[in-house]
Amino acid sequence: MYKIQTFNQISDKGLSRFSSSDYEVSSEIEDADAIILRSFKLSMDNVTPSLKAVGRAGAGVNNVPVDDYTKQGIVVFNTPGANANAVKELVICGMLLASRGIVPGINWVNSLSEQEDLSGLGPQVEAGKKNFKGSELAGKTLGVVGLGAIGAMVANAAIELGMKVIGYDPAISIEAAWRLSNQVEKQESMPALLAKSDFVSLHLPMLDSTRNLIDEKAVNYFKSGAVLLNFSRDAIVNTKAILQGLDSDKVRKYVCDFPTQELLNHEKAILMPHIGASTEEAEDNCAVMAVDQISDFLENGNIKNSVNFPQISMDRNGAVRLAIVNENIPGMLGKITSVLAEKNINVLELSNKSRGDIAYNLIDIESRPDDATIADIQDIENVTKAWIV
Repeated sequence: MYKIQTFNQISDKGLSRFSSSDYEVSSEIEDADAIILRSFKLSMDNVTPSLKAVGRAGAGVNNVPVDDYTKQGIVVFNTPGANANAVKELVICGMLLASRGIVPGINWVNSLSEQEDLSGLGPQVEAGKKNFKGSELAGKTLGVVGLGAIGAMVANAAIELGMKVIGYDPAISIEAAWRLSNQVEKQESMPALLAKSDFVSLHLPMLDSTRNLIDEKAVNYFKSGAVLLNFSRDAIVNTKAILQGLDSDKVRKYVCDFPTQELLNHEKAILMPHIGASTEEAEDNCAVMAVDQISDFLENGNIKNSVNFPQISMDRNGAVRLAIVNENIPGMLGKITSVLAEKNINVLELSNKSRGDIAYNLIDIESRPDDATIADIQDIENVTKAWIV
């Protein structure tokens, strides 16, 4: 029986995919094999000897101490693309809010209720609407920085709206490139993209290399009167820099899903309460993907969409499978197979993959090893974790 500990409200559409005969799922479980969560902040206090995996029902893993968990041999999964459509729709909404006098117009109409005499409401609305004239998206240029699952969907949707789309992503994957419309014009640098764009939408992970990516220097590259949309992470945009851009009219509007104290009530900032992925469909999709990935890992040792371990998938070739995590140094596989040979255990098939300082092995063997054999493998220097799948 596998034990799954949950934090936050995880969609039942996902959790129901855990077979009740094979899985115990609860927020109260101790010594879990895996954790599934959304925004709960994990620490080393949540680590037990039995913990093998963490599934984040979402793309970002800022709330998981990934480096520390990697050292413990714990696989951390995320669910890239599961909430992409929800974020894409809100980005389009953000562009519309920044282009048309929607929010000011709504606020003005609601303020009319304070009048004692509303008999002339119709003519008053018709006369006042000129104050909220905006512009259309069609014909404008959207620059997308980061062309992963969400960025590609935003780019493709903008093309359908009649916008010209340019993109910048030096690390774009082949899979992402296939998803992208051939009408998206590639830019060789971010400054080149910023200088041409009426709207700039950021779709990047939060890394050391992306922190404060939009700083004072980047703001100076913006086309005057451009709109910046940030539905990625707050720290990608330097607040001081964007405030200077807004106050100098270099940036016309800042649409952001991450409110900060400095931006509250700024007339040119449209702030949302981190609702980019807050749809029932996105929460369902994220939960389903997280559960499926955790299940395949616990039952077969396969890894897909991990942020710290290599991707690996191997069909079973035998009744018994070992999963072994070790430091990525020469000679480790030979030491592991030597232990099996000493115990007269025949190896039928194996796969060894590495990522950074970590290596992961799936080994199908002919007969089930006893606890002493697993202990011998675990005792090999630089082996982090070993278990029967």
